[in-house]
Amino acid sequence: MPVQHFASLFKRRPTSFIAKMANLDGTRSHGGRHEVEVASLMLSDSVLMQDVYLRILRSARSRGIDEHALPDFLELENGETLWLAGQEELVQSEIERSLEQSLEKWSSERNDIPIATTQRLLTSRVRIGQHRFAAGVLSNHEHRCVFCGLSANIGGRRRPRLLTASHIKPWRDSTDKERLDRRNGFTACPTHDIAFDTGLITVDEDLNLHYAPGVESDMEIESPLRAALGKPPLRDRLILPDKAERPDVVYLDWHRTQIYVAS
Repeated sequence: MPVQHFASLFKRRPTSFIAKMANLDGTRSHGGRHEVEVASLMLSDSVLMQDVYLRILRSARSRGIDEHALPDFLELENGETLWLAGQEELVQSEIERSLEQSLEKWSSERNDIPIATTQRLLTSRVRIGQHRFAAGVLSNHEHRCVFCGLSANIGGRRRPRLLTASHIKPWRDSTDKERLDRRNGFTACPTHDIAFDTGLITVDEDLNLHYAPGVESDMEIESPLRAALGKPPLRDRLILPDKAERPDVVYLDWHRTQIYVAS
């Protein structure tokens, strides 16, 4: 999975399906240049991708191809919008710096592909990787803020922008492996995400919450601050579902020594 499943769905051999995917992402040395260009455009423009995706589904449905034969993978048929999670954490300049070596390597190996196309494709990989990470974090925490318990499910619908999933050890400071590790992430509402990111609060290895110096004394005279960072709404300890993977102590230690102390 998912290669066997998709190959069966499209009635192709698994090797044929893998070859097509390698053509699109540019890793097949003799793959079609124009396929890479199409992939880079589609993946870098969510509006274009949604439009093409829905056109394909509508065409299939009009010809009697139902959801069993062609599922709505992105869940867009009912009016939802294509949305990549966790993108607010990414800064374009930091993405470009992280891709310098990859871009140079690709340029030497696939000199038939324009630099702009390669850059779009590599940037899209980063953004899709961030989406995979954020989606895993949100799922791990059952779409609730780990600091106050706020749920993204309201009125029978999930409100994806109500919560964010970002790294404990920031993306810019993490290795490629750490960037995809959901144990390096927290689900949080915007206020508590920023409070953690800026070191106003931190979490120890036992998942207990701690305030930076001055926060508690200021809460005594600043009622809005108390309403945002007091207890409640914050808890003494992180709120994690019973089956959730705990955050890795390595990342918590990094935050406590690099962000919290520096604040």
